[in-house]
Amino acid sequence: MLVIGLISGTSVDGIDAALVNISGSTTDLTVDLLAGRTYPYPADLREQILAVCGGASLSMEALADLDDTIAYHFAQAAIAIQDGHPAADLIGSHGQTVYHRPPRGERREERGERGEESGDVGAGEAEGVEGVEEAREDVQDLELKPLPPFPPSPFPLPSHSLGYSLQLGRGATIAHATGIPTVSNFRAADIAAGGHGAPLVPAVDVALLSHPTNSRCIQNIGGIGNVAYLPARKERQEAMVGGQKAEGRGQRAEGSISPHTPHPTPHTPHPTPPLGWDTGPGNVLIDLAVHHFSHGTQTYDRNGAWAASGTPCSELVAQWLQQPFFQLLPPKSTGRELYSEAYLEQCLADARDRALSEADILATLTDFTAASIAHSYRTFLPQLPDQVLLCGGGSKNLYLKQRLQQQLGTIPVLTTDDAGLNAEFKEAIAFAVLAYWRQHGVPGNLPAVTGAASAVLLGEINQVSRRGA
Repeated sequence: MLVIGLISGTSVDGIDAALVNISGSTTDLTVDLLAGRTYPYPADLREQILAVCGGASLSMEALADLDDTIAYHFAQAAIAIQDGHPAADLIGSHGQTVYHRPPRGERREERGERGEESGDVGAGEAEGVEGVEEAREDVQDLELKPLPPFPPSPFPLPSHSLGYSLQLGRGATIAHATGIPTVSNFRAADIAAGGHGAPLVPAVDVALLSHPTNSRCIQNIGGIGNVAYLPARKERQEAMVGGQKAEGRGQRAEGSISPHTPHPTPHTPHPTPPLGWDTGPGNVLIDLAVHHFSHGTQTYDRNGAWAASGTPCSELVAQWLQQPFFQLLPPKSTGRELYSEAYLEQCLADARDRALSEADILATLTDFTAASIAHSYRTFLPQLPDQVLLCGGGSKNLYLKQRLQQQLGTIPVLTTDDAGLNAEFKEAIAFAVLAYWRQHGVPGNLPAVTGAASAVLLGEINQVSRRGA
């Protein structure tokens, strides 16, 4: 089946489109990337999206117009990516995130019980949250005051409330404009099941990037960083009951396990499931700083060259890592609501206190991203991985890659290109796969990653309306 995957991430630099030929299901999933391209947003539309992400007010009419404008550009990207290829059968569109709020006041006792059954990193989260409160008190004494995770709501929320995530670029408009059935609104079902709605790509990582003998961290570095921890396939298979096989009919050349493998019985060794969470800032603070220092003439640090000309301040990096988000147990997610211009301003104030140059500040922010990733691995993984595979825009930042390699020592830091999966368009490929799974009735979330109560079908299918039919 020919499927188009579409996504614009938290960097808001454009629409990534991938045309993919997909076959198989989970254990025998194969993907062939036929075309991949990024279609930049018009400058004025990008600025409007960033303003909304930053909390700018707009009327419901303006919100509806923005929703359809984004959908129009997504549809144009879907049409353009098919040029010179057969027509696609299906589109999977993540849309453009403009607001994300994780679940509040989750039922930690139930989460802990589920973690004991599945090996969820969120097990015992109640104790973790107590630790975070202690961390909050400690951080108060630091020069950098912890920022509130999200702006306060003018309306009181119940102590236990679901997460909320808004992606613009509605699938109905894309389906209408392209004439192709479109799966969209992927996060809603996971959130309804009590999850964060993110990250959703780890299930696809399990199917495409699991290795027979090596454990891997698949580290996406977009505006926000997120990780998928994939235990070696052999480790999990040996722990299954009586050599219980993962569901499916076959496997690819490198092999894979089902992202929804049944749990073992209490009489068998306890395998580590695939894990995942948001690790913190990816490119977002670096990009904001580059835009600030260049007075708007640059939007990112190409290859990390500007940062590489400076010297990172390790004391500041260590200080910033004491902030509450980095102590919070997974499942967890974050976004521009935390890593905002206000957050950058506080970082710049700390840097000015130390008389850092612009290059030093960029080096420090880049090292902060690398250090937050390494800190996350050392704090929350059952063991360090055998390999780290980078993807997303940050995988092209050579200085960031060097700093992460220094943080991780002898662990090889590669890209998913080295494993045969395009690093630049991996997220778009993933949403093509998630749409394909939705069409075939295959759940697409991993509860151990998102914190959802169960695996669920992701996305709403927007069929093509035909007049007179």
